[in-house]
Amino acid sequence: MNWPFLPLGMNPFSLLATAPNRRPQIRHGMAAVLAVLLAAGTASAQVITVDTRTGAVTNGPASTGASVDRRFRQVEPTHVPLSKTELDAKTRLELIRALQSEQGFAMRPFPRGHKGLTLVANGKLEPAGEGYVALVTSEGLSAKPGDRLVLTDIKFDRSKLVFDLNGGPDPKHRFLRHVQIGVGPNTAPVIQEDAQGPMGARLTLAFPGHVPELTSAEVKALLAPLISFDLKTPIQAFTDTLPPKLKDAILNHRVLVGMSTDMVLFAKGQPETKSREVEGQMPFEEWIYGKPPKDVEFIRINGNRVIRVEIAKMGEKPTIFTRDEVEGLMRTDGTPLTPGDAPGTRTVQLGDVHRDPDTQSPAAPPSLRKPGETLPNPNPSGGDPNVGVMRPVQFPKEKPAPQPGANPDGEPEAQPQAPAQPPVGVQPPPADASQSAPAKPQSNPPDADPPK
Repeated sequence: MNWPFLPLGMNPFSLLATAPNRRPQIRHGMAAVLAVLLAAGTASAQVITVDTRTGAVTNGPASTGASVDRRFRQVEPTHVPLSKTELDAKTRLELIRALQSEQGFAMRPFPRGHKGLTLVANGKLEPAGEGYVALVTSEGLSAKPGDRLVLTDIKFDRSKLVFDLNGGPDPKHRFLRHVQIGVGPNTAPVIQEDAQGPMGARLTLAFPGHVPELTSAEVKALLAPLISFDLKTPIQAFTDTLPPKLKDAILNHRVLVGMSTDMVLFAKGQPETKSREVEGQMPFEEWIYGKPPKDVEFIRINGNRVIRVEIAKMGEKPTIFTRDEVEGLMRTDGTPLTPGDAPGTRTVQLGDVHRDPDTQSPAAPPSLRKPGETLPNPNPSGGDPNVGVMRPVQFPKEKPAPQPGANPDGEPEAQPQAPAQPPVGVQPPPADASQSAPAKPQSNPPDADPPK
């Protein structure tokens, strides 16, 4: 295609009016350019979304309503009135004096790393949802919900307040770590490397335009969705991050199947006895609380989750709980408590399967028959039609060993083998030593008598 030449600064639509004889070519060229631009925009916006929970793959815009842990969901925006006056030097010193080394409790998991979390004043948290989970997974966890946090440093930007928590995510003396002092090979770094590394976190409070005039109380109110500065006990700080049902269970010292070990410790404290056992191929820990004649509670833990709770009371039958009651409470969409409750799902058990004799039938014996196939001769005695009749075993009769010459018609006679021909130029040896040469007459000895 011959593309029309456009002078610099000329509008292509004005060219349609100035060049009537070339309007079809210009229209086709502009349509091609628009098609390319639209295709490029469509290709750049195409997103393939993979649901890590269900394994479903969708081709289209990424969905923001995916189910994640409630601790990683989007925060509720605050409503703190902000001043339009920009922060001055005096207010900055007052904020540093009031907030430096201030302690609070984490309301959300805080990841490590230089980037950290960003909270918009009276707005949303970035990242949130699946991005929040990915950040914690890649960078590691600095503080769990309910852990104590210390504001170790505050940095002021034009429109941001940057808080370093529990020492911050960056190592100290970053430049001096690359400097060594010495002569020749005997050099040593100025700052020794820390084997553990920084374990702190970073939180950025962003404002539109500039940082306004603030008080320490207003800063704490803006940070309330992530950090609580109220006076609390560790149990109160931890349970405030949980749903009401789970919070009531921990405050009433009850253990539910599906709780983590931290929840069990906050609810019951340290166990009196611990034992490690193996059932089949599954290792587990048994935490025991109480001693007779009081109630005895057996908490079975696999990994970091409670999988079984047994309560034994004097004179009563033990009560056993195995149904997960926590998983649905900790997800944002209220997914079923067990995977088998979800419609259209199928649970596959791997390894050694342990069946409950009270609720599950025994496994069928191995067979080469197809499902639903029966034997051609069912049991005439009225038993199981899939089980045949047991009959005596018939052993095969032994055959006598074949004798030579017993079957002359069936067995060919052995043919005499011809003697091997010697190579050319080699005299064959005689068949008998007596035929090798004629016998010479034996001469009489001199003293023997002549024959008569």
